[in-house]
This record gives sequence, structure tokens and C-alpha cells, in this order.
Amino acid sequence: MLDVSSPALVLAPMDGITDAPMRALQGATGAFSYSVTEFLRVANGSIPAKVFRRDVPELENGSKTRDGMPVQIQILGGDPEHMAESAMNAVQAGATGIDINFGCPAPTVNRHDGGATLLKFPCRVRDVVAAVRKAVPQSIPVSAKLRLGWDSIDAIHENAAMAAEGGASWLTIHARTRLQGYQPPVYWQPIGQVRQNLGLPIIANGDIWTIDDFRRCQDMTGCQHFMIGRSALANPSLPYQISYELGLYEGPVPAWTWESLMKNLQTEIEQCQGPATNRPVVRFKQWLKLASNFGDFSHFDAVKLSATPEEFFANLQAAQSLAA
Repeated sequence: MLDVSSPALVLAPMDGITDAPMRALQGATGAFSYSVTEFLRVANGSIPAKVFRRDVPELENGSKTRDGMPVQIQILGGDPEHMAESAMNAVQAGATGIDINFGCPAPTVNRHDGGATLLKFPCRVRDVVAAVRKAVPQSIPVSAKLRLGWDSIDAIHENAAMAAEGGASWLTIHARTRLQGYQPPVYWQPIGQVRQNLGLPIIANGDIWTIDDFRRCQDMTGCQHFMIGRSALANPSLPYQISYELGLYEGPVPAWTWESLMKNLQTEIEQCQGPATNRPVVRFKQWLKLASNFGDFSHFDAVKLSATPEEFFANLQAAQSLAA
């Protein structure tokens, strides 16, 4: 988990993307300090320990990936009692840290009293954090992930203060409002203001696509802790570059190809979930669609209709040969 006295680079939770196979693959790079799971939703009751063990297999390994990257459990919900019970169950299952999601902008989640909708009610943010903090041992860190606000970037100051009052060990702040979703612009400056005002460790998150973006974010926020997600997949060299600048990775950036990354992901999927004909190729296309939209992968049209891993790799190799 976060060592508040040292810099950190954290792998962001991305629903449907950063599952156990992806966490294992990214953990093997050595570039990330730790990762946060996709959120587990707390709805009409608490989540039992067996569900945490099912969805987060790293709990059977001391809450770490096979290569030793720590994994923090993230839960989402608006009922303090159910959230507290779920956190206790997660710890029983082996969790070594709990993160609370107050940032998810998905309309379905927000309509059901979860994620960013709680940013409209700062006292509820405090109450949920406080309930979870009280429920788990003091040795277990409890953090919270926030957006700047529902529709105003100024709301972050009250919401962050309420999360701190509830006992949050640190905060991760995504530098947009909920109404923005993932649309520009990004506002890093308020993150720095919260860090100065609260004196609490802050992880800066949002639109760090390049090493120059990282440097600007670092300058504007004064943070030494950062979280990236989509950009780590769009540009697989970026985690190494940031980690090097933070003094966490000695370098150089390892050589990689899209083909080698997809084969590594296939191996992780099969180790975590067993052999399956179509599952890996769905994940390949999910990753490369993101890399096509936000990175420099230029062969998505050539692979997007692939039905099996064998067809996918044949199509990828053919497209790369034509472009060479």
C-alpha cells in the first residue's frame, strides 16, 4: 500500500479492464507501487468474504500479485453500515487495505446511490469513511477516491475535508467533475490546494498521458504520489518513464511489442481463469481499441474482427508486415 513518506505510482481501478490478469501483467513490470481493484459494489447488503476471494484472487497471496505488487480492495456504496460490514469481510478474506469509491461517473452507479453521486452530500462522504474506518483494524489503511465535485471543481475542498474528518489515510483525486466524465479540460491545481490545506497524502489522477503531462501535474500539484490507468495501456512505456522520474525504477525502459504484451496477457488470463477460446481475444481488442484511440497503435482495423487468439496474432503480424 501507500508509503506516505515515499513517492508512488499506482495502477488505477478501471471497471472491466484492470482485473486480476491485467493486475498480474502490470505488476510484473515493477513500475507500479501498488494497484487498486475494480470496485466491488455494495448494494442491498454487505459483500461476503467469499465474493472478495472469488473476485480478487490475490487475497490468497497476502493481497499481492504473483510478482509481489500489493493490491488494495476498492468498495463502492452509499450505506455506511453495509460498507462497514463489507470492509470487515474484505479484511477477513485477506485484504490489507480498503479504498472507497466516490468517483465513479457511470449513470447506473450514480442512480443507485454509489460513486460520484455522494459528492453532492459531503456529510455522507464523511459518514461512509468513518464507518469503514471504525469497522476495520487500525493497521488496515482506509483511503478514498474522489472527483473534484459533481458539477463544480470547488466542491473538492469540502468533500476532501469530510473524507479526512472521517479518518481517511490518504485521498486519490481525479481532476475532473462527475458531469465532465472523461472530457477535457483537466484541473490539477485544486489537487495541490487540497494537499496544502489538509496536510494529507494526496494521489493525483487524471489525464497524465505523457511524461510531459506528468511533469506538469507534478509541478501544479506538488504531489509525490500519482495514479494512471488508461494511459498505462495506451502507452506501455509510460509507467516505466514516470517510475524512473520518481526514483522507483532504475531503467532503462524494457523492449516490448504489442504482440508480446498480448501473449503475456493471454498467459495471465489462462492462469487466472483457465483456458478459453474467445476470452483472451476480447481482452486483446479491448486493450488495443484504447491504444488506438489514445496511443499510437495503428492496426486496430486489421485485428478487430478476429475471433480467436490464433486469428488475432496472424492478422496483427500481417498488418505489421504491410506497414514495415
